[in-house]
Amino acid sequence: MTITFRTETFRDDFTFRNSLYNIRRFPFPFDRDEYMYSVNMEPHVRGKKDSVFENLIDVDEHYVAEMQDRAMVLKEDPLRCQALPHMMAAQWDVVELLMEHQAQDYPEHFSLTKDGDRWRWINRPMGIDDTFTFGDPATLPHPPMEYITRQAQGDFCIVDQRDNNLWMDAGMVTTQADWSLDFDIGMNFMEWHGPVPLAHQIGVFDRALKFLLNLQQGKPTRRLNWTMTVNPRLDTSPENYHKWGPDRTTVTPENVGDKMHLRVELQSLWRLPRSNAILFVIRCYLISLNELVTVPKWGRRLPRVLKNLPPEIADYKGLTRNRPIMIDWLAKYDDGAPTSPGIYPD
Repeated sequence: MTITFRTETFRDDFTFRNSLYNIRRFPFPFDRDEYMYSVNMEPHVRGKKDSVFENLIDVDEHYVAEMQDRAMVLKEDPLRCQALPHMMAAQWDVVELLMEHQAQDYPEHFSLTKDGDRWRWINRPMGIDDTFTFGDPATLPHPPMEYITRQAQGDFCIVDQRDNNLWMDAGMVTTQADWSLDFDIGMNFMEWHGPVPLAHQIGVFDRALKFLLNLQQGKPTRRLNWTMTVNPRLDTSPENYHKWGPDRTTVTPENVGDKMHLRVELQSLWRLPRSNAILFVIRCYLISLNELVTVPKWGRRLPRVLKNLPPEIADYKGLTRNRPIMIDWLAKYDDGAPTSPGIYPD
């Protein structure tokens, strides 16, 4: 299917919107009327048609605008993309994975031709047509990971496996929910998850680490994570807190439907073939409350989730200030009817 790419912004005038089609395919993260941290991993396999799970690397109508926003972030702060020297083989693994999936699933927009180590990559939406030697960084305009992740939606972290642990040793991170690659690079799994409340106490990360250390090549896994953000801003990094932090004070009962956005991360993890590292893809999706409540099931469920949310989680996700406003506004969409199991619209 040919995608019609939207002209929109994720900063300043915030013209980002979802089409009706994109609303229906949004990865709503709540399969019941309450939420608690869990090791909610499942195989990352092809899923329901016209959902974000249809293809393993998702490209949607926001692709071009997101890539333009990434370029702006990198121009302002090049440290959003970093790789430690020993991660070069893993960088090439990422080039291969992303090019092959995009070319296979979206042939009208991307194509990859291989002649031994001589590869030709065409990215039609971005006007790119490059021929390079796979394995030779000098033949690309950017280091390999940076080159391809400037052309792929979501954030990308490459974690090295050693000493029975995982280490954040490379990444392209420009759409994060209040964490910093520059701070976390070189940290191990437990260190970079240190700030998360409750999950450590109930053993979530111990189980998750054990699971990931045994991740097999060709069997990627996925989970959904979520938070809320004011305005459809992709870059909510600590480095730019002075730009987005004050937005939380601008929410009112009159504008909450337009300003508050559910921010969902489709996180997938892939064992890489040459390096044995793990690629951690963090694909961010945004939907305003006004858009979300056009799906009646989601309009009923979200206020119930917010009401039942443990205070520690609400505080960690930055919801404490505006949660009452959201719950009051959403109340008119909860008619008390039961919600069906699962995340998909009825």
